[in-house]
Amino acid sequence: MKQWYMEYKIHKNRPGLLGDIASMLGILGVNILTINGVEGERRGMLLETDDDEKIRILGDTLKKASNITVTALRTPKLVDILAVRHGRYIDRDSDDRKTFRFTREELGLLVDFLGEVLKRDGNQVIGLRGMPRVGKTESIIASSVCAMKRWTFVSSTLLRQTVRSQLSEEEMNPNNVFIIDGIVSTIRSNERHYHLLQEIMSMPSTKVIEHPDVFVRESGYSFDDFNIIIELRNNPAEEITYDTFTASYTEDL
Repeated sequence: MKQWYMEYKIHKNRPGLLGDIASMLGILGVNILTINGVEGERRGMLLETDDDEKIRILGDTLKKASNITVTALRTPKLVDILAVRHGRYIDRDSDDRKTFRFTREELGLLVDFLGEVLKRDGNQVIGLRGMPRVGKTESIIASSVCAMKRWTFVSSTLLRQTVRSQLSEEEMNPNNVFIIDGIVSTIRSNERHYHLLQEIMSMPSTKVIEHPDVFVRESGYSFDDFNIIIELRNNPAEEITYDTFTASYTEDL
């Protein structure tokens, strides 16, 4: 059985419209797994069928419908699955498609999204931008729990400033999620920590780096090394700047 994502825009939400579409899917033998409004007058469905031809027939038939316009009929992406699950699309940068934006009110959506990303195997580097106390580290931990992954702090300011110079064999498990504070690992980095950081960055594992802009600026890595950038704000208008709080990382040096 193969899953499909269908989304359509409603021009006239007449009584019985959803029932008519559901009946058509039933006649074709296409199962509805999940259905939800996603944005405005749009509705999204996760479908399942063992015959791609049925999806082609569905698409051709709905093209003739006057009350709706099909805007998507494809193999579901992660953002599609989450849109149906949460009833809204994740805000995505129009110029940089690997950047996703969230606010504190959307922490549930963020944890769900990041948790699905952390389930993936192999090497991936995720950047997490955000001002202090917005919930960055807590979101990473919650997402790791959702993904049933253990996490390892390489550097952090969650309880106090932590700079690790070595990790145990259990902590170095490539299936773990490695949490790195990009400011601590560059501004407070010593040689042993830097060697550990290089070793972790070369591992086929998941690394989540807070403050990726400072990390890139102060290290030999670039944004090309990142698979995804996540931005977390207290509100949509908040500007993420570093000049106001990087001093606290160095005042005790």
